[in-house]
Amino acid sequence: MLATHLTSRITLDPGKRGARPCVRGLRITVYDVLEMLAEGMNETEILEDFPELESADIRACVEISLHR
Repeated sequence: MLATHLTSRITLDPGKRGARPCVRGLRITVYDVLEMLAEGMNETEILEDFPELESADIRACVEISLHR
């Protein structure tokens, strides 16, 4: 079971980003974060490029992807 504090960071809004799962209502999707990680960016680089994200947001994206 996923920890509630991680899954609560992922939101769905039908009017935002094609109803894709986003991070805390931002316009950054789970897919965006996973794609950055797959391209070799590390957590520090992602947080520098997207200061509105937090470390826990990145962990939540990874956790969600592991449980799909």
